[in-house]
Amino acid sequence: MADVVEIHIPLVPAPNLVPGAYPFPWIDRVDDFLVELEDAGEAEVYDDGEECGDVYIFFISGASEAGLLDAASRVATLGGVPAGAFAMVTTDEAPDFGMGRRVDLPVS
Repeated sequence: MADVVEIHIPLVPAPNLVPGAYPFPWIDRVDDFLVELEDAGEAEVYDDGEECGDVYIFFISGASEAGLLDAASRVATLGGVPAGAFAMVTTDEAPDFGMGRRVDLPVS
């Protein structure tokens, strides 16, 4: 059973977008950041991100719980990421999203 941290970010459009622009450019920014963490050996992208109701969830693993929560905190403070992000500490055996211990993340 491996630790997995779900990073839940409110699915809020970025402010000041030009008409017709993709409303969630911060999703790509977070994806890129997580790939950088993976390339540096700090964490692994456990699964593709996924929209779930009013949040977008990113999944990381491959490090200690403290290391994963540090990575999640860094995600929450990336420029453009909406306020209100939180993490769920769970396992790879959890039957559904959002099952585990909730950890509030810093606001950017």
